[in-house]
Amino acid sequence: MRTSKKKISIPILIILLTACGSASDSPSSTSSESPAIPKPLVHPLSGRDAISSAVLAVKIDDTKPAHPQIGLASADVVYVEQVEGGLTRLAAIFSSEIPTQIGPVRSARISDIDILAPYGRVAFAYSGAQSKLLPVIAKANVVNLGAQRESPKIYYRDKTRYAPTNLILDPIALLAKAEGVVIAKSVGWSFGSLPAGGETLTSVEMNWPASSYLATWSNTEKRWLLSHDGDVDVDSLGAQLGPSTLVVQMVRIHPSEYGDKFGGNTPMSETVGTGEAFVLRDGRVFKTTWSRPDLASGTTFTLPNGEEMLFAPGQVWIWLADRTKSPKILPDRTPVATPVAPTTAKTAAPSASPSK
Repeated sequence: MRTSKKKISIPILIILLTACGSASDSPSSTSSESPAIPKPLVHPLSGRDAISSAVLAVKIDDTKPAHPQIGLASADVVYVEQVEGGLTRLAAIFSSEIPTQIGPVRSARISDIDILAPYGRVAFAYSGAQSKLLPVIAKANVVNLGAQRESPKIYYRDKTRYAPTNLILDPIALLAKAEGVVIAKSVGWSFGSLPAGGETLTSVEMNWPASSYLATWSNTEKRWLLSHDGDVDVDSLGAQLGPSTLVVQMVRIHPSEYGDKFGGNTPMSETVGTGEAFVLRDGRVFKTTWSRPDLASGTTFTLPNGEEMLFAPGQVWIWLADRTKSPKILPDRTPVATPVAPTTAKTAAPSASPSK
């Protein structure tokens, strides 16, 4: 199985290009001024130390045969959306890092059009779509780079996997030929210090009709470690996936006018409007209100006191969940030591067994 071991880091490219410059490109050595200290780079989508660069959106299979997935650790944002049969599929957004491989790539869905709209004209990579949806994608504000119109050297089959979960993308080659792709910008949220309040918790679980995710806080790694359908969610290199900020966004999910080739109806996840959202960061969960007034606007998350909910720097996952269901939040139940009364000759030591 081919795996992604290398990736393009935008800041490293900048350093290499600077190092290759001629002496005339550098400030005069006779200058008495100290060189300016560069400001930290904060990517608008993930808060990572990286400059804004081209945005690539890739549809990725999320069924059991598609695991382990390839390249997801490099994504800035990952959306989990419901598809036919109650399964889930991923829309992964890449900008700060571009891995050498991404996959398995699968087909687009109608919810993707709304999800991608606030990002602007992104490079959109997918394996195909039902015939009725293809004209909608063609008219959407994306650079249409589906597999049906690209070279088999850019989208190729991994012979160690079985179709249809074996289509792999070479994203570097794809972006090299893409024109007019937008540079990453904010799509609503910001990054900053941990807000006051919230509730400490151990994990959160969300169920779709035929798929489930569990996220457990790791104080060591400072991120939410993911499990999918009861299995540890690892990538093709064996590392467990997990974001710094996890959003459980409660949305209206309803049947659409589209369907798959087997007759299954494609659900639509409504990401324009307002609703409840649970934002998890730093081992805490915050109840917020999400708001997106129109298709072109980004999504904001507001605390009950009216302040903006700031995200933790790092990868962001957004679970688009049915608003009629609730996530299963497991609070932190770390036992607190109870003071023990001193013993005397007339008083026996208290039992060491926990109280019922």
